[in-house]
Amino acid sequence: MAVTEWSTTVRSDKKFGWLAWRGGLGSRSMTTDPPRATSCLTFHGPLSEGRAVRLTGELAARTPATVLDIGCGWGELMLRILAATPNASGIGMDIDGEDIRRARDNAAARGLDGRATFVEGPAKEHLAGANADLILNVGAYHALGTIPEALAEIRERVNPGGRVLFGAEYWEHPPTEEELANMWPGITADDCTDLATLADRPITAGFGPLRIQTATRGEWEEFESGYALGLQEWLLANPGHPKAGEIRAELDKTRNIWLRGHRDVFGFGYLTLGVP
Repeated sequence: MAVTEWSTTVRSDKKFGWLAWRGGLGSRSMTTDPPRATSCLTFHGPLSEGRAVRLTGELAARTPATVLDIGCGWGELMLRILAATPNASGIGMDIDGEDIRRARDNAAARGLDGRATFVEGPAKEHLAGANADLILNVGAYHALGTIPEALAEIRERVNPGGRVLFGAEYWEHPPTEEELANMWPGITADDCTDLATLADRPITAGFGPLRIQTATRGEWEEFESGYALGLQEWLLANPGHPKAGEIRAELDKTRNIWLRGHRDVFGFGYLTLGVP
């Protein structure tokens, strides 16, 4: 995407993807142009600061020497884990070039660029020989295929005695036709399972489930509001901009998806997994 464009193109690496669908909103070519929609977010998902601190502490406590973040976005959680484990190094992979640039900038600003490497491109093209003590795959199983395919690949990549943080969507309850109609284009009830089925899949892949946690409504609200915040503030400051009407319409669409579609229907699970 050129820097002067503003697009809501659906990323082709996920079937319906609440994360992927949002990937292209905004650009940063000029101060008067809209910001990237994710610019006000710390994490690209419903993850609170409190949960992030707990997860970082738990995952860093085992002092992993190597960390692999598949579908890393801007790598915030990996960078925090590296900061908490001074001898560790990490590799993050993502297809979003702007997120990768943000990750590299953040690593440099925190003095972690010597231990954090961020690779732009499809994960499957960069995983050869990549094994790690800790693997993160949060909201990005689609980088490796279906959930069972992703878990099978990750199981091959995690070192003996290692840990995995796997995050994926599930249905809080079966969605109604009306709710589905207000969600992402093309989504069906078969695109997710319930939480119990999601939690069973790592066991089938050879993992031991250590923790099963789910995003709260408050985490979803922080994420959804934070996603819109930068662009809403920009609209207030630039009501006459040529792109204002287009952006306002897209923000109305994303708000409708949240409040009339997936709110209290679409869940997100954080599964901490271990291997022998």
